[in-house]
Amino acid sequence: MIRELLQDAESRMKGAIASLELDLAGFRTGRASPQLVERMNIEVYGADMHLNQLAVISVPEPQQLAIRPYDPSSLSAIEKAIMKSDLGIMPNNDGKIIRLNIPRLTEERRRDLSRLAGKRVEEAKVAVRNVRRDVLNDLRDFNKEKMISEDEFYVAQDDLQDLTNKYVEQIDEIGKLKEEEIMEV
Repeated sequence: MIRELLQDAESRMKGAIASLELDLAGFRTGRASPQLVERMNIEVYGADMHLNQLAVISVPEPQQLAIRPYDPSSLSAIEKAIMKSDLGIMPNNDGKIIRLNIPRLTEERRRDLSRLAGKRVEEAKVAVRNVRRDVLNDLRDFNKEKMISEDEFYVAQDDLQDLTNKYVEQIDEIGKLKEEEIMEV
């Protein structure tokens, strides 16, 4: 019973880290990265689809993305979605490929992105702590109902705290690496 609770907690904490990594992957660092646009929603064929389902996204140069749609008829829809997005990048369409030239970041923009990344890191830590709180409440209920002994409760509580510390450290490391990447000129 305790083992299942801890396994559930660990899987939820891993989910918080995966969500953080996905969030941070979309941060523009002045270098071209397919993650910048691959989850962008494009309205084609009467439905919304992610760009990575409609096109091959490549990085021909460090400051450029090339988007080659599988179906050339979706080129204009992709171009419109990029222009409407908050990327602030104008697409160059040659009829077969859309090219996005990624401008270098200013120092002020780097600091803003760094602050935003720090905020996302803190949100991930809160998510991990919320998981800890939920599992700890379940453990307290089990202890109160005499489903587990006092010793089992305290051992499980320590294990839960160790698990929380492990994932908070991972989140800190991910945030530190992303901040270094953002601040790198």
